[in-house]
Amino acid sequence: MKSIALVVAGALAIGLGAYALLMWRGAGSTSDGARAPSSLIGVEVGQLERMTVHRFVTGYGLVAAAPATSRRPAAVAAVAAPVTGVVTDIEVAAGEKVRRGQLLMDLNSGAMTEAFAAQEAARQRKLYAAHNTSLRALQQAEAQLDLLRVTAPLSGTVVRLNVEPGTAVSASTVLAEVMDLQRLVVQTDIPQAEAGELALGQPLTVLAAPPIVTRLGYIGSTVHKSDGAVTAWAPLPSGSGLRPGQYVRIRVVTATHPHSLVAPTASVVRGIGGQGHLWIVRGEEAIRMAVKTGLREGGWIEVSRPGLKSGTPVVTVGAFGLPRRTRIRIIGAAAGPSATAASKSPQAP
Repeated sequence: MKSIALVVAGALAIGLGAYALLMWRGAGSTSDGARAPSSLIGVEVGQLERMTVHRFVTGYGLVAAAPATSRRPAAVAAVAAPVTGVVTDIEVAAGEKVRRGQLLMDLNSGAMTEAFAAQEAARQRKLYAAHNTSLRALQQAEAQLDLLRVTAPLSGTVVRLNVEPGTAVSASTVLAEVMDLQRLVVQTDIPQAEAGELALGQPLTVLAAPPIVTRLGYIGSTVHKSDGAVTAWAPLPSGSGLRPGQYVRIRVVTATHPHSLVAPTASVVRGIGGQGHLWIVRGEEAIRMAVKTGLREGGWIEVSRPGLKSGTPVVTVGAFGLPRRTRIRIIGAAAGPSATAASKSPQAP
């Protein structure tokens, strides 16, 4: 009798377990056979939008005087002593604006003083006007005077004075530096891996306050052996407020994709192999879809897949780890910049 009771009890337990399993499967399945969780998953949602997005190369730049080009000389010049001698008078001060050819300082050489050279040049001019000396004698006197008078090689500002009266100098001594502060550039070194994306005329933004927008005017053709970078520069607008020697953050727009379909960055989850996925919201369900991704900018990422369109709601916060198809409970909407705001931002010159 005891054996019969045990058999009956076992059969009853098996039957109850099978019934419970069937009930659980029925309650945990959707109409299409996909399992649904016993409780709704709380998520935040955003939506797909259309906007212009860009690809950038970013880095740091140095503000410097414009280098020489085929059309214009360099915007800075080091003023060297023309002869060995002693500085006698300095006619300008650091920070003073000068014109090209303006007298900066006088020198005395071991063979002649500036005062005597000036008197001799004046005497030769009078004699030549009276036809009492040769043109060659006049030119020699003026050339001698020029060697003892140091003048500005370009119009600009005296940014540096390296001597004072009484300083002994040689022909290699740099006496001063003159710079045209209205002709500045921002120079940058771009890593070789990114330099291939650069092209003349691309917009370059100096991330100052306010931002300064210009365009690439030069891209080097060689790679520096020391750091594997390529030099590029862009002219700065006159009155930019930047100073030579100043370091600034820069950003170059290397690609522009107008009217692109984009999703909030938080809504795209990378799977095995880097494949991107979105969870499209349909009613109370979130359905996973594989998408092709592209440029990223300002919290948005390009997405593409047949059938996707602007305004489609997608899961943002909570997307990571969701099943392929699941019921959800929307607990909020993810905030993000509007398409209009993004297209007018400083990132999109």
